[in-house]
Amino acid sequence: MYSSLFDICGICEREGISFWEAIQKEDASEQNIECDKHFKIMTDFYLAMKKSDENYDENLKSHSGLVGGEAKRISDRRKENKLLCGDFCGSVMEKALRVSESNACMKRIVASPTAGSCGVVPAALVSYQERYGLSDDKMVEALYVSGGIGEVIAKRATLSGAEGGCQAEIGSASAMAAGALCFLMGGDAEQICNAAAMALKGLLGLACDPVAGLVEVPCVKRNVIGAINAVTSADMAMAGIKSKIPADEVIDAMKSIGRGMSPDIRETGNGGLAATPTGKELVK
Repeated sequence: MYSSLFDICGICEREGISFWEAIQKEDASEQNIECDKHFKIMTDFYLAMKKSDENYDENLKSHSGLVGGEAKRISDRRKENKLLCGDFCGSVMEKALRVSESNACMKRIVASPTAGSCGVVPAALVSYQERYGLSDDKMVEALYVSGGIGEVIAKRATLSGAEGGCQAEIGSASAMAAGALCFLMGGDAEQICNAAAMALKGLLGLACDPVAGLVEVPCVKRNVIGAINAVTSADMAMAGIKSKIPADEVIDAMKSIGRGMSPDIRETGNGGLAATPTGKELVK
């Protein structure tokens, strides 16, 4: 497993391979399986992401009753052409809600990198595929890119809200999606890393403060923020904007910030939004 995005960029340059190929090669070797078989496994993950979007049920409510049907509201407004952000970002918003609501309603999702942040990567990738008509194989290559970024974050820092706050979940997912989008737009390894760095920087310090300890409020709507943040970060990177702080150092900063957070805002449900009067009332 790679522990540095800088190292991945170096391998891409030295071996003349794409970012996704560097990830596939390393991961397949680590699991001791052929690259073709590994690609099939990743394909199954991507198809499961698409299914979690397709199988969304607008009539379902989570057991608590706090989540359900909100993606339909965005869908209706999108169809009426009333979204300020336009149709593509509207699709990203809608899918982020669809997938994360499905998670809260106990339907099948792909943790990417966690269940609480499961809507970010699918929202970005499936929306892009629908808009530009790319093959599933190309999307799987992008999924390798996102997975590689997630692996480095896991190695250098954490993906756990309990350990690092929501920056470690939604922030990491946003970085993963940003890098994948950048790849799909033709970005090189350096641009992919810049996109990931900018996405993660934008969400540094994000608390994990679930109401009633459930992965519902504010988790579901934070998936929307993470997905849209990924889109804007990828656009900035493709425009030639660079992160002043290298991606690996941004990840290290996230780890440091997580360690400095009070336990009350690291998934305990004791602080932040969970501790507001309304948050406490919802628990009842």
